Amino acid sequence: MQYQHDLNPVDSIVADAVGEPGKRTFFLQARQGRQLVSVTLEKQEVNNLALSILQLLEELEERYPDLPPAQQSGRAAQAVVPFEPLFRSSQLILGYDEANDRIWVIAKALVADGSGTWLSPEDERVPAVRFVATRAQMRSLSDYALQVVASGRPICPLCGRPIDHGGHFCPRTDGHAMPIVL
Repeated sequence: MQYQHDLNPVDSIVADAVGEPGKRTFFLQARQGRQLVSVTLEKQEVNNLALSILQLLEELEERYPDLPPAQQSGRAAQAVVPFEPLFRSSQLILGYDEANDRIWVIAKALVADGSGTWLSPEDERVPAVRFVATRAQMRSLSDYALQVVASGRPICPLCGRPIDHGGHFCPRTDGHAMPIVL
């Protein structure tokens, strides 16, 4: 596979968001020297990536009992904003390089052909980037990403929908209660 950018290894990597809750833009960003690469993601993709990394770390510790646990590498990396995303991701692939004890993430772009049809992520014309990081860097990314995802709008306990700053009318109250405001 040909990569548009191959940051192997990264100096830093972070999954973060910018903007107000309800209107945030989520992204994955890595730096190698002066090279900075950002890829736009959906909130659920950030959440799934973080959970998948934590699951992979747990599996690696079970499979390789001699590996020291991946401790969080201090403070999470800081995102550089404003940022220019290279592309919006359509697919994330996670893997482990046993020989170098590194975790890698490949992000593939969401691309349409000339007729407006979305290309398959497996299509060779789809740009991709690879970020290769230590297990500790990936643990830090995961822990911070889960905090970012959780810091969004609170969820209504009745209907499960997000509650905006201006309030929330819950359909489960059937119009008989005051709107929920936090």
